[in-house]
Order: sequence, then C-alpha cells, then structure tokens
Amino acid sequence: MTAIICGIQSTKLLPEEISLLKHPLVCGVILFKRNFENYSQLKVLIQEIKSHFGDDFLVTVDQEGGRVRRFDLPFTRLPPLLDIGNTHNQNKDLAKSFAHTHAWLMASELLSISIDMSFAPVLDIDNGSNVIGDRAFSDNADIVTELADYYCRSMHDAGMKTTAKHFPGHGTVVADSHFDLPIDDRSFEEIEKLDLQPFVTLIKNKLVDAIMMSHVIYSKACQQAAGYSKFWCQDVLRNKYGFEGVIISDDLGMKAADCVGDVHARYQACIDSGCDIALACTMELSQELLSKLPTKTAKRRFPQLIGKSKLSKSKDFWQNSTWQAVRKSMVAIQAEIYNSTK
Repeated sequence: MTAIICGIQSTKLLPEEISLLKHPLVCGVILFKRNFENYSQLKVLIQEIKSHFGDDFLVTVDQEGGRVRRFDLPFTRLPPLLDIGNTHNQNKDLAKSFAHTHAWLMASELLSISIDMSFAPVLDIDNGSNVIGDRAFSDNADIVTELADYYCRSMHDAGMKTTAKHFPGHGTVVADSHFDLPIDDRSFEEIEKLDLQPFVTLIKNKLVDAIMMSHVIYSKACQQAAGYSKFWCQDVLRNKYGFEGVIISDDLGMKAADCVGDVHARYQACIDSGCDIALACTMELSQELLSKLPTKTAKRRFPQLIGKSKLSKSKDFWQNSTWQAVRKSMVAIQAEIYNSTK
C-alpha cells in the first residue's frame, strides 16, 4: 500500500500524535512554519521524532527559498530560485555558483539537525502560474534544466536526496491547485517539448531521487489529475522515461486533490496510480485518513531517502568552517549581483 507522510500540529509532539504516527503506513512527517519557534526547539522536536519512530523515519520540509521557506534565522534566508535564473541572464557562471551555494546551504543546514529532505528543487517553468512564479528558475526550459542540474548535484554533494516537482509541470496553468482545480488543455507533445524537458534530462542524468506529482488535470492526455493517474505515474514516468525513484503525491488536503472525493478516495487514487508516498499535511487530515486504514499491514520505510549530513552534528552548523566558507561565498555572489544592477 501507499505510504503516508503526515503533518503535525505545533512545536511539540503531542501524545495523540505519537500514537497516530506509529501506524505502519506512516513513513515520516512534514514540517511547516507552525512547527518552528526557534532553532533549539526545532532540534528537540526532531530528536523526539527520531527517538520515537527510528532513524529511518523521514523528517521532511519545503525549504525552497523565497516565499516557500518554513524556517527562519539562524537558517539562511534563501532567495527564490528565480533570482538564480535572473542572474543567469547576465552572468551564466555566477548563476551556476549561485545555484550551488543556495542548494548546499539549504541541504547542509537541514541535514545537520537530522531533517532528511527538503522537497526541492522546483522544475516547473515560470509560464504564467499563480502558485509557481518566482519558485521556478526561469521561463526558459533550457535555463531551468541547466540550473536544476547544478542544484541537484550540490544537494547530493551535501548529502541530501532530491525531489523534482511538480511532475509533469505546474508552471503553465494559471490556477493555484491549493485553492482550485487547474486544467491544462495542451497536448502531450506540447507538454513534453516544454514542461517535461527538465524532468526528462535530470532523470537521464541520475539526479532525481524522488518526484512529486502535480494536482493538475492535463485533459488531452488523461482525465485524471497527474498524481491520481496511472498514465502519468506509470506509463510516462516509469515506462517512457525510466524513472526508478520514489513517486510522491502533493498534499491530499489541497483543493485540487478533492476532485476524486474524500480523503480515502484520494488515498485510494494514489494507490491505483502507483504513488509510493501520499502527503497528508495536517494532523486533522492524517487522523481522518488513518482512522479507516488497516493497522495489520507491512511497515513502510524508504531508507534510500534518508539524508546523510556531511557536517559534524556535534556542533551547530554555523560553527562549521565549511558552512562559513560557503555562506561567505553566497554573500559575495549576492553582493556582486546587487552591484551589477546599480
């Protein structure tokens, strides 16, 4: 059966959450701003999660940069990916360095406190979507592909697995799937020539460990939303492009996700499509979903996604000389970008 990553309510792990998260289908948690008060509190929370559920229990987050940044200082206030893409328009080598330092800092900081994955990078094309926008590297598929390649290599260098999102591409539909059901009426051939280019190239280059599906209906290719679609998950992603990694649904609590019914129908649709992991990003949704799922089932774990920090965990990340050097490089890159625009 499809595994589940759950959201938790606050800055502490509650007794009822501990009981719920022991369900064998739960393979991890996803953290949000509501779970972050400060650095020390976050470390304690993660240590508690790992102590209850094991080192192979995934702790995940969306720490993309820009407006999708769940943890504030002392974590680096990473800019949006579009800043990297805009730099590429002026100085390609500087943009590559920018992508490398951005990814390395993001991954290293999280891994140093045993957060296994940030669901990154975004491979969508900035082509008019209300929800993507500056979360994308560029409106040019070649630039997205080039910069994402550097980004993924840097995440791997830091010890973190990559999650390419949102397959097969959310950047060309205007509607925000958090609040609406986006429908993309382009042909498969049009989507493949634009949106799919970064995914296909990075899969071929063995740089993608997991893929997050979009809650978008691509009506000329399939009448089901991509994460619920055997066509997209199996026929295209697995069979046509040879992806062997982990397939993850976007949040089952998003408005677009309810196109097939209640949370149990959404979860069943993930099973039918062949998604390996479904996201239930609130505890309320997790409780509703897990209440009717069998407890006598095989335990689900994904050890291949567990992060391995290259920084010593015996001291805080900002005390590490390697982090200090990379952070200094990031500051210098941003200063050069600023000065070039004056």
